[in-house]
Amino acid sequence: MNCPECDATLTLDADLIEGEIVPCADCGAELEVIATQPLALALAPEIEEDWGE
Repeated sequence: MNCPECDATLTLDADLIEGEIVPCADCGAELEVIATQPLALALAPEIEEDWGE
């Protein structure tokens, strides 16, 4: 599996679960596991600040 951001080869654990966040060691992008069968990754959404509005 390659990083969807920088295309680096990722070394991933076999027991990943959907919703888990894994970092790319090369570019530092946070990747979310969106499916496990087959394995699919996407850039994790950035958390936005909620200032009580």
